[in-house]
Amino acid sequence: MEGTKQNLLGRTREQLADFIEDIGEPRYRAQQIFEWLYTKGVTDFRSMSNLGKAFREQLARAATIQGIIPVDSAFSGLDGTTKFLFELEGGLKIESVLIPPATEFRPEGQEDDEEQTRLTLCVSTQVGCPLDCAFCATGTMGFFRNLTTGEIVDQILQVKRITGKKITNIVFMGMGEPMLNYDNVMAASEIISAGIGIALKRITVSTAGWPDRIRQMGDEKRRIKLAISLHSAVNETRTKLMPVNKRFNLDALMAAVEYYYHRTKQRVTYEFIFFDGLNDTEREIKALIRLARRVPCKINVIPYHSITFTEPEGLAASLRPSPRLEELVQMLRRHHLTAMVRSSAGEDIDAACGQLVVKALRSTARRRLDVRRKETAA
Repeated sequence: MEGTKQNLLGRTREQLADFIEDIGEPRYRAQQIFEWLYTKGVTDFRSMSNLGKAFREQLARAATIQGIIPVDSAFSGLDGTTKFLFELEGGLKIESVLIPPATEFRPEGQEDDEEQTRLTLCVSTQVGCPLDCAFCATGTMGFFRNLTTGEIVDQILQVKRITGKKITNIVFMGMGEPMLNYDNVMAASEIISAGIGIALKRITVSTAGWPDRIRQMGDEKRRIKLAISLHSAVNETRTKLMPVNKRFNLDALMAAVEYYYHRTKQRVTYEFIFFDGLNDTEREIKALIRLARRVPCKINVIPYHSITFTEPEGLAASLRPSPRLEELVQMLRRHHLTAMVRSSAGEDIDAACGQLVVKALRSTARRRLDVRRKETAA
């Protein structure tokens, strides 16, 4: 029966080998299936032409290749960014965003070929997010569940299949907190590198700050890049913006970052949105400069995508982008810090994290409310 079949999408080479052994076949066949699934992106056992017909039939009886379902996409006429909406088993939805070279993190005047050919996919790791950062639309959804390894990897396979383009970089900066889905994110990274062919140094995991997982990355000598969603180097301000700071303050976070750096010798990235009158003051900038000098790093300055459509209250309702952004970036550079400004990608298509899903959820809720009102009136 279909329900007894095992889904092979998202399994590592070792996991595939265990499955192959369980059905009575030699473990070496796992490498063949691994390549068909991830390097060639097939979705049907019948397409695995270097496997014997009897073995393919056996696989079809015992297993399935079940991925996520493309639902919609939106293309930005302003900068070429493309947003993809996918449906999971059970009807939940997630987003991925394909970011072309023009919107990459790039220092002023940098024109090297590598930057011009980079094509980045921003990938989700959870449905919703439990962290409720004041500036993030995804947090207004609440949290539903972690994505499986297969659901994470399939975002890349689906986008490659839809666009026919070669994706060069992956950032786990979409919906969700990757460190709360650590095992699946790291397994996905291994598959992305070994199967899809995107080098580990071109994969970035972005976290709001989960010290034990940052330390674990260091202990495991993970070669993917680490980015910290920072947004303030002052505890009081960061706690207002990011409630996770109540649990893990900047002292705890930076102790973990320093441990990670000493274990891996990899430069850390700090992500920063400057908000008017909040984290763009002299005190805030001085604190950021001090923090940024603790380990080798770069600072990615990110534009703010308004979440007013979620009807936020309190601090979230008052957030505005700082008019001093260029001045602040130059100040960081004068202090010999690497500061890069990220272009505003896909603003005309709701490309910021969670915007499309949240709008879809709200639209569905409004339609259901309208139906109930009509039924009550009748």
